[in-house]
Amino acid sequence: MGPVSLARNKNLKRKLGWLEFGLYLGGVALIVVFIQVRAGSERLRQEGLQAFEEIAAQPAQQESAKDPQEAVTELPADRGQQPNQELWTEKRIHEYEESLKVAGDPPVAVLSIEHLDITVPVFNGTDDYNLNRGVGRIKGTAWIDVDGNLGIAGHRDGFFRPLKDIEIGDNMSLQTAGGTVTYQVSSIEIVEPDDVSVLHPTQERTLTLVTCYPFYYVGHAPKRYIVKATAEHFLVKT
Repeated sequence: MGPVSLARNKNLKRKLGWLEFGLYLGGVALIVVFIQVRAGSERLRQEGLQAFEEIAAQPAQQESAKDPQEAVTELPADRGQQPNQELWTEKRIHEYEESLKVAGDPPVAVLSIEHLDITVPVFNGTDDYNLNRGVGRIKGTAWIDVDGNLGIAGHRDGFFRPLKDIEIGDNMSLQTAGGTVTYQVSSIEIVEPDDVSVLHPTQERTLTLVTCYPFYYVGHAPKRYIVKATAEHFLVKT
C-alpha cells in the first residue's frame, strides 16, 4: 500500500473516530433527557395522586340549598349500582361496585317506591359517578324541599329499571333533611331527549323521574321515559 493510501486510511479512521464519539455523546444526551422526562412525569403523577388523596380525605359537604339554577338543554343521557340487582346488567353492577370505592358527597335525599322494591340515594347532579352509585338531581330543576319541579334521573339498566312496571296512581316518597314527602304518579310518557318541557318549573311540588327508553335497548337508548308525580302528603321532622 502506497503512502497516499496510508494517509487516506488514517484520515478515514480519524473521521470515523470523531463520528463514533459524536454518536456516543448524542446517546448520553438522550439518556439524560429521558431520565429527566421520566422524573418529571413521576413527580407529576405523585403530585396528582397526593392531590386526589387530599380531596378524598376531606369531609363531604352537602351543597347549599341556594344551588345555582342552570339551564336544562337536554334530558340526561343513558351512560353506559347492595340494592336489589335482579334486573340489573352485569356492567351496571360492576360500575356500582367500583363507585363505592371512591369517596364522594353525601346524598341529598332518598327516593322510595316500595312496591317496586326501589330505595335509592339521590345525589346532586347527574354525572356518571352519581348515576353509578344512585340517582341524581337534574341541575336546573327545583331544589330539594322546595316547591317546584324536581327532576331526578337514573339508569334504565340499574336503579330505575323497575320503573317499567310503574302505573298512574302509584305512590312514592322522598325523604330529605326536612322530612318525608309522599307523591302520587300523575302521568307517564315517552319523549325525545331534547324535549325538556317535562322539566319546566311548576307552582306545585312535583317530582319528575327520567330514565332512558326502551328499557332493554342495546346501546344508547333513543328515547326518554318520564314519570311525573305530585306531592300528596308532607311529614315534617321534629
